[in-house]
Amino acid sequence: MRETEILVTPWPAGAEVSERELRQRLARENLFPYRWSNGPHDVYGAHMHPYNKVIYVVSGSITFGLPQLSKRFLLTAGDRLDLPKDTVHEAFVGPDGVVCLEAHC
Repeated sequence: MRETEILVTPWPAGAEVSERELRQRLARENLFPYRWSNGPHDVYGAHMHPYNKVIYVVSGSITFGLPQLSKRFLLTAGDRLDLPKDTVHEAFVGPDGVVCLEAHC
């Protein structure tokens, strides 16, 4: 896995984030997400998936780690993560919990 295959797209500073807007953005890409959430400080251990995933943070924060690359990416409201299939990753939910939209492609 190369870091260049992982894309983090930050939300414009000061712009309001709405779940509706995030869903519309995904729908324009023919992606139909599901919503999930976690409480403060929840942790997902290192794992991978056999599909590409796109995640938008609706509220709160989550840090995705790439243990094989010793990299971490903090995502907050509006930020997007494009994660290629078979990428080993872990996740650490922030102090206010997190709500995300996730689609597979």
